[in-house]
Amino acid sequence: MRPRILSVVAIALWLATAAVAVVFFVRGRTQIAPDGRTAVLLTADERNLVLAEMRGVLGSVQGIVDGVNAGDMKRVAQAARASGMAAAADVNPALMAKLPLEFKELGLGLHRRFDDIARAADSGASREQVLTSLGAQLSACIGCHEGYRLDAVTAQGK
Repeated sequence: MRPRILSVVAIALWLATAAVAVVFFVRGRTQIAPDGRTAVLLTADERNLVLAEMRGVLGSVQGIVDGVNAGDMKRVAQAARASGMAAAADVNPALMAKLPLEFKELGLGLHRRFDDIARAADSGASREQVLTSLGAQLSACIGCHEGYRLDAVTAQGK
């Protein structure tokens, strides 16, 4: 009888641990900020890493606009690809665990859309089509920035 009870307790503890992990994966490490947005709580290094990625995205946007302006679709594709899914391949799992699910979904969507822009440019899309796609991309960026902010916290909290 005792092994059966231990088995049930072990399974219950495993299920509780799994449930907590799922909650953290979905919710991330967040709190509501004074400005009403969701603050994603990161270490200073993690925050700097995410902000550096965002600056890279802005560099891609600039490269796309410059490429469209010059009529150089190879340049557009190269700039877009720089912020595509390959840019998200080496993200630290500990950092990903701190990001709420919606933020992760927005980020992955952002990278996919840059790959879409690169493919469109490679496939002969018009300047107008590329700019329309880029406008949709920027709308997604604005939506994310309206809903989230990145706060650096220390080990003790803030």
